[in-house]
Amino acid sequence: MDPNERHDGATPETEPPTAQSWAQPHGDGRPDRDSVVADLAGEFGAELVRALRVGLAQGSSSAHTSRGPSQLSWYSFATEYARAHWPGRAAKTRDEVSEALTVVTVAMLWDSPGRPSGQLLRRALRHWAFVVPGPGQPEMPAEDRLVLQWVAKASRPLVDLHDPVLARDVLESLRRKLDGGEAAVETMRRKRKVLVHALHYAVERGELGSHPLNRVRWRVPKPAVAVDPRVVANPHQARDLLSAVSYVGGYRRARGRRLVGFFAGMYYAGLRPEEAVAVALPDCYLPETGWGRLILHRTRPQAGKRWTDTGQFHDERGLKNRPPGETRVVPLPPHLVALWRDHVATFGTADDGRLFFTEQGRVISYTTYHRVWHETRDLALPPALTGTPLAKRPYDLRHSALSTWLCAGADPAEVAQRAGNSVEVLLSRYAKCLYDRQSINNQRIEGLLSDYD
Repeated sequence: MDPNERHDGATPETEPPTAQSWAQPHGDGRPDRDSVVADLAGEFGAELVRALRVGLAQGSSSAHTSRGPSQLSWYSFATEYARAHWPGRAAKTRDEVSEALTVVTVAMLWDSPGRPSGQLLRRALRHWAFVVPGPGQPEMPAEDRLVLQWVAKASRPLVDLHDPVLARDVLESLRRKLDGGEAAVETMRRKRKVLVHALHYAVERGELGSHPLNRVRWRVPKPAVAVDPRVVANPHQARDLLSAVSYVGGYRRARGRRLVGFFAGMYYAGLRPEEAVAVALPDCYLPETGWGRLILHRTRPQAGKRWTDTGQFHDERGLKNRPPGETRVVPLPPHLVALWRDHVATFGTADDGRLFFTEQGRVISYTTYHRVWHETRDLALPPALTGTPLAKRPYDLRHSALSTWLCAGADPAEVAQRAGNSVEVLLSRYAKCLYDRQSINNQRIEGLLSDYD
């Protein structure tokens, strides 16, 4: 079968046949060099790279014969790619690569007998196929091992992606969620980026002669850049929300009280959640009066034990989109300084100096603070606003902070520096009016017009 011919999707009874030899040997057993070069041109020019590597182009001995177009399966290539790009990568990046490769692998399978259920298939691929085992990693269950053995046999060849119909089907699989609905634009963009990079890697390794997606006109919809102004809370609403946090949960366990300073750091200092989680007392200057200061130099994004080098749920990284070792100085308003001082006096610090931690001293998880925030909104907001997007997520506190600073007339360059963004990103995403700010501006405009009546 020519690997460039379109497969009809029917279940093959046997393994796909290999390509026939494309080089006619001389009488002495050596391949004809001109014939080799001619046949290697085109889609499978990558074979020339292999030929050069083994010395075929220099007339080496007959032991170095061509093996024809690459018969490497997509699954074998994807596992190699995942392992090659594992060392030194952020845990979140490893997770995203595994997620994208899982989706593409499922789309690159023959419909062979014995196909596992979708749930078993995705679990085996996500948890084992594209993961380099770390410390404390359990042994792969026998059921998942059998699933991956089936995948290895049912995977289509990598070169089949040169079929534009198949390539488009694979790209379309990036659009779908598990329930069949359309995935978020950012999710589609992230998965396509992994696929494009992986195929570039295949070209570099000589497994593909050209990038298969160059022949397919398929684009990810443009994501929304600007923040929805409906999520931005004004200072009065933000104060009500932060006060309500302390009422979540019982007083003794202090489920909400432990997080008041955490959420306050996101609003008054514009911290990202992974930055607020990592705040440590030695990095803070908290005077009794006046403004304080925080020197940010690390983040603790949550990824999962499977993806971190330490086997912990949280990774330890530098600042987002900044070179390793770079720091950021964040001024702390007097109200936030007072809150953090009270927090330290009440709860102390974790063993490593972190301000915010669970009862057991662990890093605060995504699930923990999201549950507290969900209950907080019900306590703080009137019924008319609980069903709106206003401060729906904890991250919206950061949106509200940056919008507040801009509305206060702060220099955009200074705001961008405090927030850890570029000025371009700041003005395109965060230059939004505060909730009900239009009413105040409307009154001012109306007053000015009335002066001329």
